[in-house]
Amino acid sequence: MKKISLLGATGSVGTQTLAVIREHPDVFSVSAFAFGANIRKALPLIREFKPELIAVKNKAVADRLHIELSGNSKVVYGPEGMIEAAAYGPSDMLVNAVLGSIGLEPTLAAIEAGKTIGLANKETLVTGGHLVMEQAKRRNVPVLPIDSEHSAIFQSLQGQDKSAVTRLILTASGGTFRDRRRDELQDVTVADAVQHPNWSMGAKITVDSSTMMNKGLEVIEAHWLFGVPYDRIETLIHRESIVHSLVEYADHSMIAQLGVPSMLVPIQYAMTYPSRLELKQTKRLNLWEMGTLHFQKVDLKRYPAVALAYAAGKAGGSMPTVLNAANETAVDLFLDGKIRFLDIEPLVGDALDHHQIIASPDLDAIEEADRRTRAFVHSRIK
Repeated sequence: MKKISLLGATGSVGTQTLAVIREHPDVFSVSAFAFGANIRKALPLIREFKPELIAVKNKAVADRLHIELSGNSKVVYGPEGMIEAAAYGPSDMLVNAVLGSIGLEPTLAAIEAGKTIGLANKETLVTGGHLVMEQAKRRNVPVLPIDSEHSAIFQSLQGQDKSAVTRLILTASGGTFRDRRRDELQDVTVADAVQHPNWSMGAKITVDSSTMMNKGLEVIEAHWLFGVPYDRIETLIHRESIVHSLVEYADHSMIAQLGVPSMLVPIQYAMTYPSRLELKQTKRLNLWEMGTLHFQKVDLKRYPAVALAYAAGKAGGSMPTVLNAANETAVDLFLDGKIRFLDIEPLVGDALDHHQIIASPDLDAIEEADRRTRAFVHSRIK
């Protein structure tokens, strides 16, 4: 029985992780469970999966949860509570499905505790990839990707000579507005932006998909996960989301992972690696039913967020931290109706231009750069 610590349990990836566990109750159990403040959604899950440790956003949520719960679960809260859940002693594996850079410190704590990492929180590697991968190597801890694109690359590398890799190609749906020109995006609303054509995701990730900042962040994540330089990581728009990513080798052969759009597959693969289990909740891919698959190069003028991400990644140091913090803040402002959709990328660009790079930031420096960047972005709003 593999015991799982799950962060972000009430979010999209979190609930799908629980769906995998539900399908295989003889293989997995939930030992620690972290969520923010959505008690209504969390309570039925807590009662079903019976975690020993529960971490929540703050003391007020913890107090409310105590009233609702009866049993032996321990309830903790705040950043320290999330770290405790991530590194919980009886757990074998952390599935980090929390949103944002708050996932970095719990990941580091879980690595230090020797837990296998299943990573759906790309911001962890964007903001602190050097810290995470160095610590994982030192502790001999696997960091297994859960993002569909990185899982596809990971699967396409199995049994291969990694020194022969010449390109990683990350596919992208193109997002909600892929069929609109940039000059047609002046007045798009939040409601418009969160309607993804292929995937069911949270609002922030769906907006990131629309700007394609999501793909830019994934480029940085791929750099750290697979040790491939940025000039050998490419992006490709593939509107059907059937080919999840590709790896090219020295002989120009390409290996790709295909499947119907579903996060259940990469979640389960990380949890069962190197084995595979049946997954009844997913559909079989019949290529003849798809007809035609489409691919096109990413236009960096149409999607400047991708160019910003490459620039930040290549600059290295604290720049990816600034990229992520500025984007998170700008997207929050857009979702709150305080800026327009097309204001997101210029705000991120301003933050990058304003920042004095720190070459090899430690955790304190990363957190300070994150804090200063968020304050800077807010200061730019009139």
